[in-house]
Amino acid sequence: MNERIKELIIKARLTPDKPYIEEDLEKFAQLIIAHATECVRDVLRDEDSDLTYPAATQVQNRIKQYFGVEY
Repeated sequence: MNERIKELIIKARLTPDKPYIEEDLEKFAQLIIAHATECVRDVLRDEDSDLTYPAATQVQNRIKQYFGVEY
């Protein structure tokens, strides 16, 4: 399993010794979505990127809207 996924599992407190509850899984999904939007920001910060700020913002908002997540 990917190390980043493992980190998110730990942050969401999803451990093999307890049953998953809806809140845990929701937290895990929110963490993944947050990291996806951070990736968009990273591309925007890359000096070789031709992504514009308005386009990056639109992509981030679309990701959040698609998953119905606000944070």
